[in-house]
Amino acid sequence: MIKSAIILFLSAFLGGILAINSVDVISKNIKHVLVFAGSFLFSVTIIHILPEIFEASHDHLKVGGFILLGFFFQQVLEYFTNGVEHGHMHHHHHGEGHTTLKSISLMVALSVHGFLEGTLLAHPESVHANHTEGTLLAGIVFHKVPAALALISVLACQYKSRSTQLILLTIFALASPAGVFAGHLLGDFGLLDNAGMVLLFAFVSGNFLHISTTIFLESSPGHSWSSRKLIISLVGATLAVLSEILF
Repeated sequence: MIKSAIILFLSAFLGGILAINSVDVISKNIKHVLVFAGSFLFSVTIIHILPEIFEASHDHLKVGGFILLGFFFQQVLEYFTNGVEHGHMHHHHHGEGHTTLKSISLMVALSVHGFLEGTLLAHPESVHANHTEGTLLAGIVFHKVPAALALISVLACQYKSRSTQLILLTIFALASPAGVFAGHLLGDFGLLDNAGMVLLFAFVSGNFLHISTTIFLESSPGHSWSSRKLIISLVGATLAVLSEILF
């Protein structure tokens, strides 16, 4: 648990630090990173999360309903984040009051999303009896890094103060580790039974499906064909499958 929390924090924090001094370079080269991350995350959701939650519950209709709820809840979050959590960059300047309001709503929405995805790493045996968390952790990390890069690109436009950027980046980086600890506490103290944990995981998997599919749509403006995008997508999916088989 602690190891996973540390990895999640460092992936987001160091990804953001990398972008602070190279926002322009990152913004020009992030598309291919996003395609890889989206493909890996989508594949992990399909071959790891969804089979396990359907296997762990007899009420498949309810599980499917929570997946849909998670999918559309992510759409609501993106109203406030403008897609930062799947690497979408915006470079707009606003008045100070408007910037503060937008930043608060952005950080709250990103923290909610990060917290929820962290809960997936709480592993009750009834849900994850057949797998380790390595593949799932990798999928979240591959998603967190470009999200942190995109967040810094937004914050750099809104705030010139490096200290302010670092504070907000730290809040973002702490959200997923907090979700890891909260997920374990919910299970360990019986605040959420196994059936409830399954529904929670179904909800978060809906988030992941929305994020990963949106990455593919945004990476192909006008639905243009790109052999490079296809190859990167296949590499991401193949690595996800291999890591699931081997680990």
